[in-house]
Amino acid sequence: MDFVTGLPQTQRRHDAIWVVVDRLTKSAHFLPIRKDYSVSRLAKMFQQEIVRLHGTPSEIVSDRDPRFASRFWKGLQKAWGTRLKFSTAFHPQTDGNWDDYICLVEFAYNNSWHASIKCAPFEMLYGRKFRAPVCWDQVGERVIEGPEMIEVTNEKVAVAKEKLKEARTRQKSYADKHRRE
Repeated sequence: MDFVTGLPQTQRRHDAIWVVVDRLTKSAHFLPIRKDYSVSRLAKMFQQEIVRLHGTPSEIVSDRDPRFASRFWKGLQKAWGTRLKFSTAFHPQTDGNWDDYICLVEFAYNNSWHASIKCAPFEMLYGRKFRAPVCWDQVGERVIEGPEMIEVTNEKVAVAKEKLKEARTRQKSYADKHRRE
């Protein structure tokens, strides 16, 4: 999880994006927010937009934003049984009325091929390619049901875990090779 801040305020008064990415499937949610949202408002959004779709996460990695380091957020995650891990912050910027198009950015991201999992996050998450009017002829009406769906999903999760392990090994090797001590 991280915030993209420093954006121009939109008509709906949004001036930031809350990015929540599933580390296994790489699926992402891009939530338009205001940078002054309280931790309790963010917690409510998290429950409405993330937990309702995916359940409570076993682990959350976020930057060290004071809201995520607060006693309230830590207590909430403890109650949910979620481990908190902190990383460094990253703040890319853009301009325009981005909150009108954030859903399209999320769509594009979740339907783009990722090298680390060798497919799109949508396909990893749901076990099938996204079916949109522009590509119905490409995807077709393939249906996976019952035990076959579970087997296919388990295979995809195993492949994703292996690909992520390989990617982490490559990244570590690269970092070790270029580390200055």
